[in-house]
Amino acid sequence: MDDMHTFEYSHDGIAFKGQLAMPPGPGPHPGVMVMPDGQGVGEFVRNRARALAAVGYAALATDMYGEGKQFEDPAESTPAVLALRKDGARLRDRVVVSFEKFRTAPRIDGRRIGAIGYCFGGQCVLELARSGAEAKAVVSFHGTLSSQLPAAQGAVKARILALSGALDPYAPRKDVEAFQMEMTAAQADWQMTIYGGGRHGFTDPVADRMRDRVPGVGYDPLLDKLSWAQALAFLDAAMLA
Repeated sequence: MDDMHTFEYSHDGIAFKGQLAMPPGPGPHPGVMVMPDGQGVGEFVRNRARALAAVGYAALATDMYGEGKQFEDPAESTPAVLALRKDGARLRDRVVVSFEKFRTAPRIDGRRIGAIGYCFGGQCVLELARSGAEAKAVVSFHGTLSSQLPAAQGAVKARILALSGALDPYAPRKDVEAFQMEMTAAQADWQMTIYGGGRHGFTDPVADRMRDRVPGVGYDPLLDKLSWAQALAFLDAAMLA
């Protein structure tokens, strides 16, 4: 497998620098965008991209801030995340442009592109699906479920899998129910799993270090493995069939 290399493009006057992991061979390969949490393209999402490349996907750890910016402390990333969340059209536009740049890149099969995302990145992949982009599948891990721009009827082309924890305060029951109603009304092909003991960030081993500063977070090694296996099966079924 190739070493990861920088994937650069410009949009709205900003230079974006993601990290791309490629499987061996000339391709074209099916592709998966890996949308990071609020801290940006750190080691966690790079490792997820490498894991996807190991099973045959070209995987882009996607830059949402520009210049590949990373935040060491979640508190430092909050203003950047909120700025995008408050402008739903800008957030969606940035995700869709990243998708279009990726699907037209060399060695990528633009007809077989999906996306996975964590926390803020989970919201990003759901916005990609809501946009009507020609994605095959999206998977949200403990992502924000609400949207300023709900899906229009018949607009969603991607198959959707949302994975949430029942104890996640950032995806409360009212948001879960609203999401289910939204996707049903949009006639989307959607699935959802609620993990009974899951807290916010259940896939990230670093989450336990944040409990004093970020209420409701917690890593769960069982749910980490279970959700990853579920996501891979979903991607394979949607993209490789």
